[in-house]
Amino acid sequence: MSRTARAAVFEAPNAPFVMRDYPLPPPGPGEILVRVKMTTICRSDIHSWEGKRHNPCPGILGHEIIGAIAEIGDGAGDDMRGAPLAVGDRVTWTLGIYCGHCYYCRVLDMPQRCVSLRKYGHDAADVPPHLLGGFAEYCYLQPGTGILRLPDDLSDEEATPLNCAAATMVCVTEEAAIGIGDAVVVQGLGLLGIFGVALARAKGARFVIGLDSVPDRLEMARKFGADLVLNVSEMSAEAVVAAVRDACPVDGPDAVIEVCGVPEVIPDGLRMLRKGGRYVIAGIVFPDANVNIDANMILTKWITMCGVHNYHPRHLVEALDFVYRNRGVFPFKELVNGRFSLDDLDTAFKQAAERQVLRAAIVP
Repeated sequence: MSRTARAAVFEAPNAPFVMRDYPLPPPGPGEILVRVKMTTICRSDIHSWEGKRHNPCPGILGHEIIGAIAEIGDGAGDDMRGAPLAVGDRVTWTLGIYCGHCYYCRVLDMPQRCVSLRKYGHDAADVPPHLLGGFAEYCYLQPGTGILRLPDDLSDEEATPLNCAAATMVCVTEEAAIGIGDAVVVQGLGLLGIFGVALARAKGARFVIGLDSVPDRLEMARKFGADLVLNVSEMSAEAVVAAVRDACPVDGPDAVIEVCGVPEVIPDGLRMLRKGGRYVIAGIVFPDANVNIDANMILTKWITMCGVHNYHPRHLVEALDFVYRNRGVFPFKELVNGRFSLDDLDTAFKQAAERQVLRAAIVP
């Protein structure tokens, strides 16, 4: 194995990625070195690339990653289910790196809000171990990372989105308290939204509505269980709200989930909801996303609002189980519909940003 590894480095927003070689020492205590097999471009990667959110520069973006274990450091331990890990195992892992002993980790059971939280694809690349993002040939898994061995018959395309899009939406739909007989609206049908539609259906929702402006995404939502899809680019906001409420008697949907990353849709989502409904925001992953809301409407309609950022490690386990169990029900493999080399990362980001592909995969 070469003792250097190539990576596509994010040096500044709106600038081309730069290929660099980094040293590849053996993993330290508790570390695992993986050879990256596939990384998909998340919308939050695009926000960083466009300068909408802060990301260290130079850095290595990419956090929806799977890889094959190349080397195991002393004391690295087992996977989250207690299975021993071995060189050659194909694995996924949590987006976050948790300390395990702060107030949020130990007392509140919210490791996703760990006071020393670090995240793959969100770290500086100019300090060791350098390789902590997916747009590279290798990645070092750090102590405090939850690791899962992947089934051999789960394809790379099905497995790679698990540790961000799928796990996040397991958390989101849990917070939305979706249950049997609910009517659910999903605002935005990118990868998170598609997973949201499928999970709502699996949780027993009686009626699921998907909202987006990209025809291909509306059609994909139907494949994943949406009963009704609306092209919001062809309707006024008032017409969208009216159509949703008309489709969800007696008084509108039970839950609305925002995963489109457009703050302006939040007031519309609130107007759709029935009295006592639930609203979960999960797509506004950049700062200064200001919007005007009639707080009296929240009060008089008894609306519960919740924000979800990242997820608990157990949600990754549940996401893997959901996708693996439902591969015959939903075409998860079709969600990754673009494939690029590491050298073509600029093209991949451009196509992903322009929504020419649903999820672009980078294969080093």
